[in-house]
Amino acid sequence: MRSVDLNADMGEGFGAYRKGDDAGLMGTVTSANIACGFHAGDPHVMHRTVELCAEHGVAAGAHPGYADLLGFGRRPVEAAPDEVYDWVLYQVGALDAFLRARGLRLQHVKPHGALYNRAAGDPDLARAVARAVRDYDPDLILLGLAGSELERAARQLGVRVAREAFLDRAYRPDGTLVPRSVPGAVLTDPEEVAARAVRMVTRGTVDTIDGGEIEVQAESFCVHGDSPGAVELARAVRSALEAAGVRVAPLSEIVGGLTA
Repeated sequence: MRSVDLNADMGEGFGAYRKGDDAGLMGTVTSANIACGFHAGDPHVMHRTVELCAEHGVAAGAHPGYADLLGFGRRPVEAAPDEVYDWVLYQVGALDAFLRARGLRLQHVKPHGALYNRAAGDPDLARAVARAVRDYDPDLILLGLAGSELERAARQLGVRVAREAFLDRAYRPDGTLVPRSVPGAVLTDPEEVAARAVRMVTRGTVDTIDGGEIEVQAESFCVHGDSPGAVELARAVRSALEAAGVRVAPLSEIVGGLTA
């Protein structure tokens, strides 16, 4: 039986502002990518999200991003690789403090937004992120776009790596994500997304925005917590996968000898 992880970005509120239905998603996903205070989140939000993970048995991961609250971390920030290393290390440590206080273990690290997309195509940034993960805890899993520089850097540095695919985002022919500013970039229909998930997992292919088809191999599949109807999307996806004979489980139960 094929096993895959279903992840979602969570803890993306800030102060009095709330974003997404974390409690609703917790009953469906197996891994949570928790904002670490730079692009979203604050100490109280981080603490509350960790408590939700504990209550629902969802594995927790750090979701470090650029320090860009106004842009939600989706705007590129010019920074040297050494700066990115420090930012990732800082954010991972901040989230891990709340997990340790609760007696929980950090499972993975997934960069957020513009940092994720830039590191996917920039070998130097990818290596900075992978080094931070390795230096903080060599047992952590780095979650990155399948076929990206993040995956390559992790393998080169001996970091445990999981390949990620996106269920609610459109793909370009080169395997990268269609920018959110382009119409059709974000998918919101539960039936469409669920059928797409089954195809991606069982056949290893996904349609591109230009009508083509590309191969995609991944261990973890993402539904964005801030997408419209994210809870309904995640529930439809999990039901469809399980109906197709796919087991949904946390990354730590799936990732084994993926490093080079």
